[in-house]
Amino acid sequence: MILRRLIRFFRDRRGQSLIETALSIGIILVVMIGILELSIALYDYNYVAYAARAGTRWAMVRGSKCTMLTDCNATPSQIQAYVQGLDYPLITPSKLTVSTTWLTENAGSPTTWSTCTTSPCNTPGNEVQLTVNYPFTMHIPILDSISLNLHSTSSMVISQ
Repeated sequence: MILRRLIRFFRDRRGQSLIETALSIGIILVVMIGILELSIALYDYNYVAYAARAGTRWAMVRGSKCTMLTDCNATPSQIQAYVQGLDYPLITPSKLTVSTTWLTENAGSPTTWSTCTTSPCNTPGNEVQLTVNYPFTMHIPILDSISLNLHSTSSMVISQ
């Protein structure tokens, strides 16, 4: 009698779908949150690449021979202020760091560039190179926080 009840108890599957549903929903939610966090990271990286290009374009027309604009002869602090002033949703501008390097063309073919050592470095024909960094932390349930350092580099020849 007891043996029959035990066998019937273990063959009964009435609560099985409830447990499977709970486990499945938990796994699906973690995967969905992970996908959302990766999407936000991709969005932030897209912004970092855009900020590097925009900052480089801004600096290339504000060289030492610039005359038509009010804020000519761009300095690294002015370039950083410009990049941090770009308005982009979901980005904390104060976390953006911009490093500016001016490069001089070396003689010879093919063209190579080296760090400028003679002042002024932002003369037309030289190159301005910006590297923009942005720290991003992913928060996925069950996993530890994952920190990513998003960065992008852009360079253009100074035009004026």
